[in-house]
Amino acid sequence: MLNVGEGKTESGAGYQEGPARSGRPVKIIALVKPFRAQAVLSALQSMEILGGTVREAMGYGRQKNRLGQYLGSEYNTSFLPKVQLTVFVEEEHAPAVIKAIVGQARTGRIGDGKVLVLPCLGESLSW
Repeated sequence: MLNVGEGKTESGAGYQEGPARSGRPVKIIALVKPFRAQAVLSALQSMEILGGTVREAMGYGRQKNRLGQYLGSEYNTSFLPKVQLTVFVEEEHAPAVIKAIVGQARTGRIGDGKVLVLPCLGESLSW
């Protein structure tokens, strides 16, 4: 589980001021195979993560329209199960976080997933 910390409530209670951020925040979205998700999360535990979420997802890439067999019947596996990890990091920590994600998620087979990096407006985040 990612340690996200406490947020600010409407009354302001529960807000804990963290260390001052020096870099611009970026959003990293990783889509990985479900059996590799725990290894990726373990690798991220030691990283400088501002916050994050984990979601179950369904998707496809180059392996789309693959036929599978179950109990002797063929079925279309257009959408395969994935886990979506979304983390926010400071821009200078992004390369190390991406390297950790790819290092743990890659199996060398088709469908390993994707890593997307998106810039964030600093004013839109309050940790």
